Amino acid sequence: MEVLFNKINVRDLLSSADISDPSSPLSAPDLRLLINRLESHSQSIKAQVRSYLLSHQPEFSSLFSLCSDVVSRTDDISEDFNGLMRLISDCPIDVEISRAVSDIDKRTKEVKVKKELLGLVTTIWGLTERFRTTKEAIRSGKLKFAAQELRELKVAVRLSDSDGNQNEGEPLVYGLLKKEWHESFEEIREVLSKFVDQAIRYDPKMNGVHVKYQLGAHGTEVKLFEVFEALDVLGLLDYGLARVADLMIKYIITRVINRGSPIAFVEELSKDSENIVEAILKIEQSSGHGVENQDSETIFSEIILVVKFTCEHICFQNAHWIHSFGRLTWPRISELIISNVLSKVMPEDAYEVSNFQKVIDSTTEFENALKDMSFISVSDSTEQRLSNFAENVEVHFAAKRKVDILAKARKMLLSCNFAIPEEHIRKGEIGSSDSITKDPSDHIVDLLFLSDRCFVSTAASELMKLVHQTLQDVCLSSARVALELYHAARDALLLYEAIIPVKQEKQLDGINQVAVLMHNDFFYLSQEVLGLAFQYRSDFPDSLKERAVFLDLAPRFQMKAEDILQREIQVVIYNLKEAIDGADGFQNTHQVQQFQSAKFSIDQVIFILEKVRIIWEPILSSSTYYKSMGAAVQSVLSRIVKDILFLDDMAAEETLQLQKLIIMMLEGLSPLLGSLNAASREMKLLETTSSCLDDLLPSLQKVRKLAELLDMPLRSITAAWESGNLFNCGFTLAEVKDFIKAIFADSPLRKECLWRIENTNF
Repeated sequence: MEVLFNKINVRDLLSSADISDPSSPLSAPDLRLLINRLESHSQSIKAQVRSYLLSHQPEFSSLFSLCSDVVSRTDDISEDFNGLMRLISDCPIDVEISRAVSDIDKRTKEVKVKKELLGLVTTIWGLTERFRTTKEAIRSGKLKFAAQELRELKVAVRLSDSDGNQNEGEPLVYGLLKKEWHESFEEIREVLSKFVDQAIRYDPKMNGVHVKYQLGAHGTEVKLFEVFEALDVLGLLDYGLARVADLMIKYIITRVINRGSPIAFVEELSKDSENIVEAILKIEQSSGHGVENQDSETIFSEIILVVKFTCEHICFQNAHWIHSFGRLTWPRISELIISNVLSKVMPEDAYEVSNFQKVIDSTTEFENALKDMSFISVSDSTEQRLSNFAENVEVHFAAKRKVDILAKARKMLLSCNFAIPEEHIRKGEIGSSDSITKDPSDHIVDLLFLSDRCFVSTAASELMKLVHQTLQDVCLSSARVALELYHAARDALLLYEAIIPVKQEKQLDGINQVAVLMHNDFFYLSQEVLGLAFQYRSDFPDSLKERAVFLDLAPRFQMKAEDILQREIQVVIYNLKEAIDGADGFQNTHQVQQFQSAKFSIDQVIFILEKVRIIWEPILSSSTYYKSMGAAVQSVLSRIVKDILFLDDMAAEETLQLQKLIIMMLEGLSPLLGSLNAASREMKLLETTSSCLDDLLPSLQKVRKLAELLDMPLRSITAAWESGNLFNCGFTLAEVKDFIKAIFADSPLRKECLWRIENTNF
């Protein structure tokens, strides 16, 4: 049969000569030859097919029979399917089946719900029964069993520590069960609390702690050990031991640490057969030495006795219970020891710090003993409170010293009243400023960077003594102590700025010694701090040499000193201005009343300036007094000259009265001017910058010349201007012209003189 599946190549049916040129068309003979050969080939194929079919007749017969059976079966299935379709169409069985399935599903769900409800009821009944059993166990003294049941029931009722009785969306029954659990928990907690109070108490008659191991209530007997077991199971161990901790701290530990007389502990045990029934820790007065001879080691040993009694007879050697008790009591015990024992034996001086090693060793041994008893944690270094405190003795010593230094400085500053001693007031006479250089008291101080001295308050003097003493301790101290003491010295200086100006604020509004004393103090402090680093830096610890800075305080104090002084000068000038205002511009002084008013104003000016001189001269340094007093005097002299020259009409008698007032004023100011001359001479001796009195008081020469002009003829006044005398005294062209117009009536002579004055060019 392979011949049927082979391809026929037409070219094979032709001779090779006939197809030498594939592109040429076939001739008619070639086509007839091709047809004949194709027919012959076709006949050959048919003969081969027929021969194949005859040789395989049985196989083809079997194949055709099988196909016939398949067709017949297909017809049978088709008829059965048609019959089923007719049956379904006549009766809708699918609806019935759907109804049956739905009913079965519904009943199955109902059965499932009823089974779940039955299980829930069974569970609730079981939980209720367990609650009843738990309450009976509490009342019958089976506390550990009741505690374990409550712990399991807490999980069963799905109760967390943050839940209330019932959560939103939760079945009511769960809320009732949770409420039942809370009631049972409160009941057992109250019972356990009463048992603890009954078992461990302080007996004032025996003066000790009484521990009972056999407890009873409502006819039941309970052991103290079982009470603590129940507390531990419920997570209430800290709650139960807290009462015991308070009792031991209040009546035992506090008395050990703060005892007023020596004490000793006596331990008594009462046994029944082989079991201990009671344990008592008595406190008795010791016959030993007084409390003053008791050191920290004695206190530590007594506390260890108390802790051992607690571990053996209250915590029953249970490490977990002991550590819980320690966690409740150790913070308070350590705080009491630190505040009442260790703090009192702290070194008072820097050289005593090394001698504190014995205390450090004893505190380390004490805490190691507590660790061995599981009273404090071995791994938690934060519980080594005493060792940490003792080992940081340098820090505590430095902190204590810093507090003491600042407290002393504050007390010193608050107690200073800025009063000048009587002997210094008596020295405030004319020309007595050199008495400052002869005074050996602490109030007279040298200014480091100026060849001058000044009077300072007790506060500033004592404060600098304290600062120098502190910095001397810095040079002898370790790095950590030195740093704290350095900051203490700086803070003590800053305390002056923080306290004194506020305390004396009201005094700064008047003319008194407070302002100038405060100026001197600030100026003195600014000079002193400039020299502190040079004086002590080389002896400071290496770590502090680059960090210690005082230079920044100097400009701050110097600026404060200048502000206070300028404020006081302005107060003086304001008072002088008010006094001059009373003269009403020196108008009409030829009238008696106006003259008396002007004279009173001059007297007020002299009184104010003399008061200022008496206060300032013995207190301020020569240069400061010279400049400050000069500013005040110059202000009043310039004002008087201005008021007199401002007059536009003066009668002959009026000029004489004005001249009299000026002369009277100059005579009144002679002591003051003498003090300024003395200050100028002293400044020259001290080689400080100085100037003559005319440079300090430009208006003084002008006032003197004005007194002369008031009774000088017109031609003399003109000649004085032309010679430059008036110009050198500070008069201006306008002032001279107005003065002439005010005194002399209009005349050809006056016109001539005014013309000459106007044409004089300097």
